[in-house]
Amino acid sequence: MNQEKKRILIVDDDKAILRNFKQILELEGYVVDMAENGREALEKSNAHFYNLALVDIRLPDMQGTELLTTMRDTTPKMRKIIVTGYPSLENAVAAVNKDADGYMMKPIVDINELLKAIKEQLNKQEEERQYSDKKVAEYIESRIRDEETKHN
Repeated sequence: MNQEKKRILIVDDDKAILRNFKQILELEGYVVDMAENGREALEKSNAHFYNLALVDIRLPDMQGTELLTTMRDTTPKMRKIIVTGYPSLENAVAAVNKDADGYMMKPIVDINELLKAIKEQLNKQEEERQYSDKKVAEYIESRIRDEETKHN
């Protein structure tokens, strides 16, 4: 992974969770921002790029799955992990259908599980970026070859 600090947005209406996650993730070297509701999360994700968002499924102003859909449209490359204290098959299916990249249950007893999930998603994001960069380079090279062939 490149050395640039990864940015994480935590979206949860529980201030204690926000503070705890922020503290832990900053100790891991991430740049962390917080939002207490969906509207604030959208404002922040429109103003800043985040590599990853941890999104509570129940927010005061909207469902986390609704937020995922909107974020997918505005920041398609951001990885998203749903975190819920209300685990159910219905919630898990809804999260996956709305493009959640991960699904975790609160309370998160083993913080290493959360850190592992975050690292996995950031690694996938980096692999996708490298693949995309490679495809752009291949396209440019093929266009140059095509142009050279035309002129010879």
